[in-house]
Amino acid sequence: MKQLVLIFTLFVPVAMSAVVIPAGDYKNREDVQEFVNRLARDSDYTEAELIALFSQVKKQSHLFERLDRPAEKELQWHQYKNIFIKEKRIIRGIEFWRQYKNQLAEVSAKTGVPEQIIVAIIGVETFYGIYKGKDPVFDSLVTISFDYPKRAKFFTRELKEFLLLVKEQNLDPLKIKGSYAGAMGMPQFISSSYRAYAVDGDGDGQVNLFDNINDITASVANYFVRHGWQFGQAVAKPLTAIADNSVAKLEPGVKTNYKWSDLVDHGLTSKHRIEDETPVALVRLEQKKYPEYWAGLNNFYVITRYNHSELYAMAVYQLSVLIKAGMEANE
Repeated sequence: MKQLVLIFTLFVPVAMSAVVIPAGDYKNREDVQEFVNRLARDSDYTEAELIALFSQVKKQSHLFERLDRPAEKELQWHQYKNIFIKEKRIIRGIEFWRQYKNQLAEVSAKTGVPEQIIVAIIGVETFYGIYKGKDPVFDSLVTISFDYPKRAKFFTRELKEFLLLVKEQNLDPLKIKGSYAGAMGMPQFISSSYRAYAVDGDGDGQVNLFDNINDITASVANYFVRHGWQFGQAVAKPLTAIADNSVAKLEPGVKTNYKWSDLVDHGLTSKHRIEDETPVALVRLEQKKYPEYWAGLNNFYVITRYNHSELYAMAVYQLSVLIKAGMEANE
């Protein structure tokens, strides 16, 4: 009998300690308290540290509408491009490239990611560091994790990643501001990307994506390398549809699921040479009165790993082309 009792007790789960959030907008929330308990058990945080943090959270209810209506889903290309393909963004991009020419050249030489792509990403994300976001990242992530069921699973992971990140980097989680979805710094990395892809560009022992240009440029390039950027390869090619085409039978997207010969067979042509076996995506962009077609190549797909929208990737690509042209014209 004693042996049976012993075996039974081995399978009884250890009771979780009673964590209580005594203050803040998430006071006494059981789901929050369970999260705190798990993180305290699985990380270097103490329960006391986490209770102190979560007791200061202010719910960011205004985020829900923004989450429901992201620009990439609400706008068509002829509207979206006007946000980013502007003269002032091109001019500032040229100035940014000139200002950090040495750093950008070094990173590009090491990684194979062109300077103009790095510059354009930073230009689209934060207007070269001018607009890094005003929302409190910790409060935003807590709010979405526990009060926005549609994205709760993803953002709960991001909340955990954020708390691990600030512990590793010795940052104050209550002072960090970013986008409404928790993206941070000049290149707007979410917490999981920060931990996975950000690198120490100048060897000072820290990874600072807020104002260290060496870390910022190296991290953007590393992100692309890790997602399969192909050195010296094109990003996208503009296409023309012949009068008697069957393009409607093809599925637009960002994945390179077609061969170039497939697009040709359905009535698409290009003034640029593309080998028949080249993997391509059919990118469809809506102008005001007609659709615009592009062949998205591997590097176009890589840009969409930063943001999964074809509108975003095309804005980055076209901005990069214009910035490079501006640099070359002024050399």
